[in-house]
Amino acid sequence: MRDVTRILTAIEQGEARTSDELLPLVYNELRRMAAHKMSSEPAGHTLQPTALVHEAWLKLVDTPAQSWQNRAHFFGAAAEAMRRLLIDRARRKQTQRRGSAAEHVDVDELEIASPLPDARLLTLNEALDRFAVAEPRQAELVKLRYFAGLTIEDAAEVLGISEATAKRWWAYAKAWLFSEVSEPHGPDS
Repeated sequence: MRDVTRILTAIEQGEARTSDELLPLVYNELRRMAAHKMSSEPAGHTLQPTALVHEAWLKLVDTPAQSWQNRAHFFGAAAEAMRRLLIDRARRKQTQRRGSAAEHVDVDELEIASPLPDARLLTLNEALDRFAVAEPRQAELVKLRYFAGLTIEDAAEVLGISEATAKRWWAYAKAWLFSEVSEPHGPDS
């Protein structure tokens, strides 16, 4: 992983050719992250982990003036790119359906780490966006755990925090998000 940090530093200094060296070093980890996320997608989804990795990679390297401070920052950006791709996909599918915008969510069956149909994924994403305003670091933990499939230990390492802190943040985030998705939010609430 030291090579990853070295290459990220070179990219930040403007050596564009080094991004070609980066992909082989991080591909397996990105593929593992995508496979974990895709394994919890509902049956019948058409997006494959390889396609998710490739789309996320394109978003990462096509961003002008993109720089990553270190390995943790890079994998956090990758997790965010995957999250945005899955959310965009869910939104597109939602707009293709007629009359499905008013879906009833049974909070007794809702678990943050369970596979979510598109409407629930969108609801969770909106709640996560609100959470990120109040608690940006804890929201990063949620993205790494839920969307990238990292363990508490790996997410703590990426964020540069202790495992105990990560566990506290994770418990707090789950409770906060559960409360948010179980309460109606909108103009009538």
